[in-house]
Amino acid sequence: MDITEKVELIERPPTEEVVTHDELVHLFQTNSSPKHYIGLEISGFLHLGSLISTGFKINDFVKAGVNCTIFLADWHTMINDKLGGDWNTITKVSKYYADAFKLVCPEANIVLGSDLYDSKKEYWKEFMKFTKHMSLKRTMRTLTIMGRSEDESKIDLAKLLYPPMQAVDIHSLDLDIVHAGMDQRKIHMLVREIFPKMNWKVPIAVHHKLLPGLSKPADSNDLQFLGKMSKSDPNSGIFIHDSDKEIKTKINKAWCEEGNITNNPLLEFSKNVIFHEFKEMKVERPQKFGGNIDYTDYNQLESDFAIKNLHPTDLKQTVGNYLVNVVAPIRDKLHLSDALFDTIKKSF
Repeated sequence: MDITEKVELIERPPTEEVVTHDELVHLFQTNSSPKHYIGLEISGFLHLGSLISTGFKINDFVKAGVNCTIFLADWHTMINDKLGGDWNTITKVSKYYADAFKLVCPEANIVLGSDLYDSKKEYWKEFMKFTKHMSLKRTMRTLTIMGRSEDESKIDLAKLLYPPMQAVDIHSLDLDIVHAGMDQRKIHMLVREIFPKMNWKVPIAVHHKLLPGLSKPADSNDLQFLGKMSKSDPNSGIFIHDSDKEIKTKINKAWCEEGNITNNPLLEFSKNVIFHEFKEMKVERPQKFGGNIDYTDYNQLESDFAIKNLHPTDLKQTVGNYLVNVVAPIRDKLHLSDALFDTIKKSF
């Protein structure tokens, strides 16, 4: 695979931004096996965005010859009060996350945050050095990476440790590429600003699209964050443990205005999940409504929907069928005990 093909793999959907393209090209010119990571909180049931779309993107890196690491941020999970901040629960759910990503991304490395901190004695010295470059005001501005507002008046001190820890994790893993959803952009820009001052390696940042939830967004201009699929809301998205019937029912109830291609969740699923794994989408419909049609390109699908040549009912049926084909093989291999299922469910 040549460099152009590798870069195209990294930049294909669901990638939304690469900082920067030229740096990525140069990296592949000088390094045959660059090091990548994506850091994940252990925060609940995995879904179409957190496991499948993310996992598919990780596999693009693997195909491009990148050495990939999935960093399960157990300490960050506790700091951010996810799963009730209970360490025993976090440990159990971390194994569930590890098992899930091993199914979707078998060639990626799985690293626990707690293992990194136990094995790297200089971590906290480097952490202190990094924090000397951060003001309290700047730290507060980065709290959005935790799903929190920078204007929060009541916040415990531990949460202020979260952003610099995430930055020092990146240095400790000696990374060439940092990868996350667009909601993590602020921390990566902080890294790219401060690392040069410390003579630390500055990684390239790759940000992928966050899949939207299934309901109509509260603000159609800001779906990227406000309407994203949520682990805490079972009705907001497609979860890995949903049955085939539940998947199709949720898709049939999803918000999908005829002719509206702006922030349409079913079009986003088609672009970032279905066309990522399938060369075409086959729409089956009665002859009186135009008959069957095969889409080999997402833009063609979107165009037909925009001019109302493709009805929401037909799109929903098609997306539901394809998502069953994507989710079912993973769901059926992923064991989650009834006790752990109930524990995760009660944490919300």
